[in-house]
Amino acid sequence: MRRRYRREATIPESLSLTGNLANVDFSLLRRDPDVDGADLAASDAADRLILDEAASLLAESAPGTVAVIDDAYGALATGAAASGAVGVRSHQDVITGQRALQRNADRFGVSVESLPFDAAAVAGARVVLLRLPRSLDRLAEVAALIAAHADPEVVVVAGGRIKHMSVAMNDVLGEVFDRVDVSHARQKSRVLFARRPRADVAAQQLAAWPKTQRHDDVQLTVSANGGVFAGTRIDVGTRFLLSVLDDALPDATTAVDLACGSGVVAARLALSRPEITVLATDRSAAAATSARATADENGVADRVTVVQADGLEAVDDASQELVVLNPPFHSDAALSTGIARHLFADAARALAPGGELWCVWNSHLRYRPTLEKVVGPTRQVARNAKFTVTASVHR
Repeated sequence: MRRRYRREATIPESLSLTGNLANVDFSLLRRDPDVDGADLAASDAADRLILDEAASLLAESAPGTVAVIDDAYGALATGAAASGAVGVRSHQDVITGQRALQRNADRFGVSVESLPFDAAAVAGARVVLLRLPRSLDRLAEVAALIAAHADPEVVVVAGGRIKHMSVAMNDVLGEVFDRVDVSHARQKSRVLFARRPRADVAAQQLAAWPKTQRHDDVQLTVSANGGVFAGTRIDVGTRFLLSVLDDALPDATTAVDLACGSGVVAARLALSRPEITVLATDRSAAAATSARATADENGVADRVTVVQADGLEAVDDASQELVVLNPPFHSDAALSTGIARHLFADAARALAPGGELWCVWNSHLRYRPTLEKVVGPTRQVARNAKFTVTASVHR
């Protein structure tokens, strides 16, 4: 079936900065409780462009027909609700983003319902606002969910910063929508419009998630949903960590895979240590779902518990023998070491005296002094051309 890609008329530049949504003051938005910093913002020009391009659709929307997906801190959902949309639903992958949305909604005096990533998040929706993910796999899974379960007349208004967009995104949307249009650029941002969902095709694609891949060299099968770090691969840093993981407190009976991603470390610990129980935690819902699937694929789901949480918030103080961490250093698209420092501090709080944090990190980040200060005495376990593995003993 032929799909059409064309540029759609955009609003005049004179109406920029949410000119169609005069009641939205984005300076009120905050990232809290996520990490903050001078270069980390709660909204940007792409959010404003999405809302401006969707303004007429939002104005005409019936109650309960507006859904928002992957809204970082609530700019899209609160903007839609503040513009008059009633019964706005939102799914955000990251738990700190969900909490920021609710706090921002309170600041705006509006109500937004947060939902998990399933059919209910988009069922019957006629307008879906989407912040384009950098991962094409994430976009494919999100697009399939929308096309399979939203109203047949749905319009998806999906935007992002141009530097993080690619033509391949049009093609991904075109797999499950018959029409994809492109807006003009504004403030280094652009919007894609997707219409005419192909529900049958989308349902087939949605059923293919999570993906799985066998890695015979480490005797693991990895399952991953779209957007999870490294997907079904095992990234080189984690591989390096796995090569020395057997030396990490071999007599420990409990362990935590902090920022677990697809759950590779948790599964490996459980497979190699029949007596151990492992808690795997990640702030991403997609990661938590993937880690559960990975544990199940490897036959260790009975000894691996997975929770979506902000760090170790669900773990008692001074309760853990071993924490293993491959810290992320991106907050959305921005580089930030604040996430790692937050996780180091959380590990220090959760570790019992004499407990250890085993951590792999890009050597150029030079985390060792921070680990010494935050956790305790730190020794180098292994180092190669790119990565360092350290073990920090909690005082």
